[in-house]
Amino acid sequence: MDEVEVVVAHSERATLRVGDVFLKVDADQARIDAEVEAMALVPVPTPEVLWRKPPVLAIAAVPGTPLGRLGEPSTASPAAWAAAGAVIRKLHDTPLPPRLGRAGRGRDELAVELDVECEWLVTNGVLPTDLVTRNREVAESALRPWTPAFTHGDLQIAHVFVDGDEITGIIDWSEAGRGDALYDLATLTLGHEEHLDDVVAGYGTDVDLDVIRAWSSLRSLLAIRWLTEHGFDPTAPGCEVDVLKSRM
Repeated sequence: MDEVEVVVAHSERATLRVGDVFLKVDADQARIDAEVEAMALVPVPTPEVLWRKPPVLAIAAVPGTPLGRLGEPSTASPAAWAAAGAVIRKLHDTPLPPRLGRAGRGRDELAVELDVECEWLVTNGVLPTDLVTRNREVAESALRPWTPAFTHGDLQIAHVFVDGDEITGIIDWSEAGRGDALYDLATLTLGHEEHLDDVVAGYGTDVDLDVIRAWSSLRSLLAIRWLTEHGFDPTAPGCEVDVLKSRM
């Protein structure tokens, strides 16, 4: 019998791997619904859904290896990063889905959340005031009007799989829906901005790099408390706090 590998586990959800099958357990049925619906709509490589019995979703493993991981150097080639950009562009050009995704939160909602998290970071001595203030200023550029696109919403580097220079699959679609395309590009290159030019080259259109960097700062500021409370370390080398420090 194959061993059971705990891929990720916290109070909201857990993912287990048994051989070539991933079992996703999620108490929020809406996230599972969004994931299944998104994978059925997008014209990009996604895992095969094997079966579904709430609160569990079983999907097949995709071939290849992750494009990289946050906090670790990526060994993927520039061509692989460009291929990721091309696949993301194909996703963003897909007809809009009915759902609003994680990347589609409104400016007012984000501004309020950003103020709350920045105050928490400073009041609790988690980060220096000047570091928070500077990144709050950078993040402002992301709070602007944008044209809705079909977004993944959680396009972490570990969610994009590659074999050589070919993208073989994109996983974890529970946050997918209408949103800001540049949010996806920022999430993919978070902590790996040295590959941003390759991604944009594959994406094939002019993008505002300052807005992508603004989303990286915003996403990092909003994530630190959640990561800390769920057993992750945003201060690890190359992770969220280092992203914020790079803006100084």
